[in-house]
Amino acid sequence: MTSKQAAISITRRLEFDSGHRIPNHDGQCKHLHGHRYAIEVTLTGEVADHPGKADDGMVLDFGDIKRLTNQYIVDLWDHAFLVAKEDEGLVAFLATLPNHKTVVMEHVPTVENLANTAFAILQPVFSKAFGGRLELSALRLYETPNCWADVHHP
Repeated sequence: MTSKQAAISITRRLEFDSGHRIPNHDGQCKHLHGHRYAIEVTLTGEVADHPGKADDGMVLDFGDIKRLTNQYIVDLWDHAFLVAKEDEGLVAFLATLPNHKTVVMEHVPTVENLANTAFAILQPVFSKAFGGRLELSALRLYETPNCWADVHHP
């Protein structure tokens, strides 16, 4: 009798810097400011049993997680100003700055909304890139070392 291998989760952490503001906030977050964000991407799958191959004994090479997360999130958001499309005055101002790296978001760029957006972007990327054998099972986005949001696969 062959027993099915247990699923294993692996996580890769990457960091980036971005500016934002929460326009209707009651406190300091209504002002333009920035954070050193950290994103943790967790994939779940089976450990590869490919003797003699580069991926033998791995769920996925951590470098592949880094490459795709950089391509679809970090490279776009790093040193960018993340602004809600509803924050029209700021969107208009940022558009006047030559070559400014601005990302206009569908929702206010709270850590919760940013985590949801990152998960929605990365979920199909990881699913398609590896033939459906891996699942983006969780994503954690740190806004500060003490504050973060988690998104889990339903």
